[in-house]
Amino acid sequence: MRRPLAAIFLLLATTAARADLEICNHTSFVIEAAIGVETKGAAATRGWFRIDPGICRSVLRGELAADHLYMHARALPLYGALQPLNASHVELCTGDGDFLIAGARKCTKPGERPLPFAEMRPGKSGSKASLFVAESAGYEPEQARIAAIQRLLTLAGFDAEPVDGSLGTKSEAAIAAFLKSRSLPEQAALRSDFFDLLLTAARSGGTPGLLWCNDTRHVVMAALAVEDSTTITTRGWWRIEPGACVRPELPRRFSGRQFSFAEAVDATGAPVEIKGRPLLWGGKEKLCVKNIRFEIRDHRNCEAQGLDVKSFAPIDLSPSNGVTIRFREP
Repeated sequence: MRRPLAAIFLLLATTAARADLEICNHTSFVIEAAIGVETKGAAATRGWFRIDPGICRSVLRGELAADHLYMHARALPLYGALQPLNASHVELCTGDGDFLIAGARKCTKPGERPLPFAEMRPGKSGSKASLFVAESAGYEPEQARIAAIQRLLTLAGFDAEPVDGSLGTKSEAAIAAFLKSRSLPEQAALRSDFFDLLLTAARSGGTPGLLWCNDTRHVVMAALAVEDSTTITTRGWWRIEPGACVRPELPRRFSGRQFSFAEAVDATGAPVEIKGRPLLWGGKEKLCVKNIRFEIRDHRNCEAQGLDVKSFAPIDLSPSNGVTIRFREP
């Protein structure tokens, strides 16, 4: 079973930097980070730096002479919505992909957008100055790596829970099952690209279960319907952030049909429309839903019950195969 993801990132800092600057990831998520440097009121930003769990990555070379140093760290969209950084001191401009922005106080070019940055004072780690990104579990580097592997295996459909940073029998079995499913040797789990393999698996939907992926720039709300004998049960809603993938929990055993419905919503929760039509993904099976979290088994006279009606699309899913549904804009 997949647990809701909710991590409060903690940014730890001490003395001023006088050496190469690195960012260390002590969380159970693969993260991206951007830094901001301000001198005499002028700010510049640079990113994105991908940093795998349990490692440090150099982001600046040489002595850092700045009045203020800032950082923004985020988990990859694959993990879904997480709580933001616990501190926010200033908004600075960021870009897509690799970027370097001078005059980062004001976003002027296409693709630039402001994000909250936290002011940092790096600590010394050997010959380098270090910024640490951690979460409330307080993982050491190796624990963070193990917890991240457990989390990605679970997203990929392998039972590696709980995500606790401890490599027990259950986690070892999940790693072995994953490697076997891809005809990889045992040593592959020690390779530097192991997180790339896990990320690809979590995104692919090739493992048993349903995976929803939001390839739009809008928030998508999704609902699921599962048939058991003569009864269809609808459940919702799952919130899927732009660029994120979510694996909804399915019954352990199901023999009937399955259906999916999703629609894009704006910041107020209202349906997004493109050229006068709502942006949604459904079919012809009309079933009852609510505008709040729900589980409904009776689909007769939805309106009379004070319920809404949505048109669901069938899914070709079985207990042994995986299906990925990608929500895209027309």
